[in-house]
Order: sequence, then C-alpha cells, then structure tokens
Amino acid sequence: MGLLQQRCTGHLLCALTFLEAAGNLALMLYALLWEAGNLVDLPDKRIGFYNFCLWNATAGELQCLEYKHLQVMGISLPGMVLARVCVYACLVFSIFYPVFVANVKCREEREGWKAILIILIIKMIILSGGLGTFLFQTSQWIHLSDFTGGFLALLGTQALLLLQILTHRSVPRL
Repeated sequence: MGLLQQRCTGHLLCALTFLEAAGNLALMLYALLWEAGNLVDLPDKRIGFYNFCLWNATAGELQCLEYKHLQVMGISLPGMVLARVCVYACLVFSIFYPVFVANVKCREEREGWKAILIILIIKMIILSGGLGTFLFQTSQWIHLSDFTGGFLALLGTQALLLLQILTHRSVPRL
C-alpha cells in the first residue's frame, strides 16, 4: 500500500506542477503580450515596459514620451532596459519550464527535481528584480490605485511561483 501511495503522490505532484506552470504561463502571457507590458492603462496615463504616456492637457490627448524625455524626468534608461529584460526573461523560462518538468518526470531523476526548484527560485528572483526596478524608476508617476490587469497578473505570477516553490519543498522525497 505504501508504494501505491508514493506513486499516487508523485503523479499528483506532477499534475499540480503542470497546473501551476500553466497558470503561471497564462498570467505572464496576459500581462506581457495581451496587455503589451502595460502595468497602468488608464485614460490619462499608460505606463508599461514599452510605454510611458501621460495626459497632455494642451493637446487634449495622451502623449508618449521618448527616452530622452524620460531621462530628463529622472528615469534611467539602463534601469528600464534591465527591468524589461528580467521580466521578459521570466516569460521565456515559463515557456520552456513545462518541457523540462516533463523530461525530469519521464526519467525520474532526483537531481532534476532539485534543478526545477533552482529554476523556480531564479524565476522568482528575476521577476521580482525586474518588477521592483521598474516600480522604483516610475514610482513618482504611479499611484497604487492606478495599477490595472497587467500588474495584477504579474503579482499573481509571483504568488504562483511562491506556491510552486512551497509545493516542491513540502514533498520530502524531492
């Protein structure tokens, strides 16, 4: 009976891992592709990894600023590029992560499960770092109530990554 229970636990862990990975990927795709990386998308401002648009009362429309204007406002170009690279690198990891999990599951490699945990931690660090860098750079123009679906999806991704890490750490045989 113990062997059967251990096999069922392994299959449930694998199924849970794939479900969490699918949710993670769906949230990342929504935030970075569907919302085009915009964390704030309101009628009077649109701020994201590729856009920094503020309302111009004189023109009566959103005016998207170029990097030279952003630098004058105190926003660092290297900081914004680093934030973008980190967040989108997490998306790339999320795309290939299920393939790696399937490979480890098929081969039943104990060391592979440790590598999966390391990948999850790396994803958590780079997503947190990229999002934190972006928010640090743009905090003067964004209020807490301004955040829209893209930001909430990235927060959901962070929560799912933490859940995945806790799932892997809670199983003693890994």
